[in-house]
Amino acid sequence: MAEITEHDLDDIARGAAILGTGGGGDPYIGRLLAHSAVREHGPVPLAPLSELDDDAVVLPVAMMGAPTVMVEKLPSAEQVGLAARTLATYLGKELTHIACAEAGGVNSLIPVVAAAQLGLPLVDADGMGRAFPELQMVLPTLYGIRATPMSIADEKGNRGVLDTVDNHWAERLARSATIDMGCSAMISNYAMSGAQARESMVPGTLTLCAELGALVRQAREEHENPVDRVVERLRRLRGRTLFSGKVVDVARRTVTGFARGEARLSGMDGDTGTEMLLRFQNEHLVAEADGEACASVPDLICTLDRESGEAVTTEGLRYGQRLTVIAAPADPRWHTPEGVALAGPRYFGYDLDPIGVAG
Repeated sequence: MAEITEHDLDDIARGAAILGTGGGGDPYIGRLLAHSAVREHGPVPLAPLSELDDDAVVLPVAMMGAPTVMVEKLPSAEQVGLAARTLATYLGKELTHIACAEAGGVNSLIPVVAAAQLGLPLVDADGMGRAFPELQMVLPTLYGIRATPMSIADEKGNRGVLDTVDNHWAERLARSATIDMGCSAMISNYAMSGAQARESMVPGTLTLCAELGALVRQAREEHENPVDRVVERLRRLRGRTLFSGKVVDVARRTVTGFARGEARLSGMDGDTGTEMLLRFQNEHLVAEADGEACASVPDLICTLDRESGEAVTTEGLRYGQRLTVIAAPADPRWHTPEGVALAGPRYFGYDLDPIGVAG
């Protein structure tokens, strides 16, 4: 895929929602914005991570806030461009590439909007290989790349630039600003060189998103099971099915700019007579089968509708939904001591070591 056209956007959105582990924002919102931007400005060139020049100037763009709020408080295309232009002006550098901070529903498509508006190529990579709730939780943090200077902009036109002592403080102050901006805002941060991007980012993310989305679409067109197609593809990454069941209870609340809560599933088919509890903070963090943890961050815990194959986000969980829960390994760098300290279960308050996905 040398460029992203309107034809590709639905597949990317669908696949990004799967890799987003329940978070990353509503893919429908990102799809609307991206369709409009590509229709107006034309296809977006897709640049392989390995081909970036050392001195390229790469700028990730994303949406920050609680997914539950994003459903009702829609961003504008102008807001996306404002965040990128604000940081570029502050840095005094000429941008060469836009990038994705994470693989998530809206946050894999917001960069498409920025790239289309600015006439720049988009890097086929992201900073996580999945979605995480806090902005310091990216692989560039492990390589000493600073989150700031960082721009933040709301839909009213308010904007600012933060320059913090470390990436955890960037999360803390940006989260406070996001809450004041209505619990969702557009950000641009982790400006890096091409050499830094090649070292610290996860390659091929958008290509994988498009592939997963196409598998779901094609299976439905051929009247086959789309979940089976996704599981088969993720098995090549050592992923596996954890559970199949019906949502019987959801407790969800928006707290300090996050969607926090848990969902309880009652088993179906081979899992009849058992239960699964999914604990989340924007993204699924821990899966428990009959009270025992069976998967956790930093690995991916993905929820798919059993019939359509569409990913179900944490803000979209509803009583009665029939889901298949899938687990897949995270980028190996997340399982280093530094990666686990940054985004492992204990960081989120769970008294357990990471539970790796066995292929």
